[in-house]
Amino acid sequence: MIHPVILCGGSGTRLWPTSRKAYPKQFARLVGDQSLFQMTLQRFSGPGFAAPLVMTSDDFRFMATEQSADIGLSDAWVVIEPTARDTAPAILSAALLLKDTPDALMLVAPSDHVIGDLPSFLDAVAQGEKAARQGALVTFGVTPDRAETGYGYLELPEAPKDGDAQRLNSFREKPDAETAQSMLEAGNYLWNAGIFLFRVSDILAAFETHAPELMSPCRDAVGQGEEDLGFFRLGSAYDNAKAISFDYAIMEKAQDVMAVPLDSAWSDLGSWESLWQAAEPDERGVATSGVVTALDCTNSYLRSEEDSMHLVGLGLDNTVAVAMRDAVLVADKSRTQDVKAIVGALRQAKVAQADDYPRFHRPWGWYETLCLGERFQVKRIMVKPGGVLSLQSHHHRSEHWIVVAGTAEVTIGEEVQLLSENQSVYIPLGAVHRMANPGKLPMYLIEVQTGSYLGEDDIVRYEDIYDRT
Repeated sequence: MIHPVILCGGSGTRLWPTSRKAYPKQFARLVGDQSLFQMTLQRFSGPGFAAPLVMTSDDFRFMATEQSADIGLSDAWVVIEPTARDTAPAILSAALLLKDTPDALMLVAPSDHVIGDLPSFLDAVAQGEKAARQGALVTFGVTPDRAETGYGYLELPEAPKDGDAQRLNSFREKPDAETAQSMLEAGNYLWNAGIFLFRVSDILAAFETHAPELMSPCRDAVGQGEEDLGFFRLGSAYDNAKAISFDYAIMEKAQDVMAVPLDSAWSDLGSWESLWQAAEPDERGVATSGVVTALDCTNSYLRSEEDSMHLVGLGLDNTVAVAMRDAVLVADKSRTQDVKAIVGALRQAKVAQADDYPRFHRPWGWYETLCLGERFQVKRIMVKPGGVLSLQSHHHRSEHWIVVAGTAEVTIGEEVQLLSENQSVYIPLGAVHRMANPGKLPMYLIEVQTGSYLGEDDIVRYEDIYDRT
């Protein structure tokens, strides 16, 4: 069995505003009807694959389990990293969790990539498996079709042949345009896809040799780890691990490294331009998503994330336009690698849209603000079947709840009542209350808040099934 290890972190800045710190790109439906995370899980499911091990953060643990369950893969093992420490500590911790099966293979992959030809990819994995079972550390590279400056490169001793594993000469950093063109012409370079395959015992030995300083904090973090609501939470010793990438810590130092070429369509969706390419533009070079009309446009990508917002492009060329309810990006397509700098500028100016998403996801469902004014706020709330909000009270606001779909179980003090569609209830200031969905369908309600302070930190929690404080 191959054990997929899915790296599911990231701050989501390069595809802003669709991807943000609160809701990074792996959970968004950027191409097709599934999120990139769901597509990754399905890629590594079926015969020959064990249940996936997902390395993620506390913020994303419920998103990971919910999206896994939505595609019928509820057996995913979700491991929570207490702090972000880059890919090397994450991969080492996963290996330590699998150390009782030293001959098992680990297939490590990011959760936010697109791979177009699945059979070709699985053929490449099969080639890599042969080398990995002989003790090699295997990496996968994509045959380049252009002089790309946004990717790292793998240097092979000669041009790849027949998809066989070849010994790797070196890793190369992201090049400038001239160097990228020379690499493309040389024919013995691959884009670094960030996907790895090796035996558990071999990667543990590599860490002992090349990054021994990571062993103690990660081993202690696994030893301190404990089950928590179906997740496995690594211990606080993880905070002491050095933040370093797997390439730097291990792959660039190890000797027995093999590379397998991927001939299938691949993208890390690292910019809006790469998403435009993945969206298969029409004969005029135009790709669209959502409620969009493009008139006399060329070489452009237009995307609307809001059904009520019709995005119209007129006479655009080489342009990316992305419209959301709370933010709009309009950029020259050749500058989309610089979107990360925009997010930095917004953070410095303390603009909420830099990181916050207009829809706030919670373990019980989500909520979004429809209208906000002085001393009032109107929200739309969705509670998934079986979802239960915390038993809580507020110091500064009262609330009205109006159910618009489904059934709500409402607790106010000692009284519990069921509300159906078009029924409402008033929550006085200071009252201890709770909302739950006892039904089998999502429940939607409108919440009207009034008071002197409407911040999310005006919550006193008494009970919470998700162990939030």
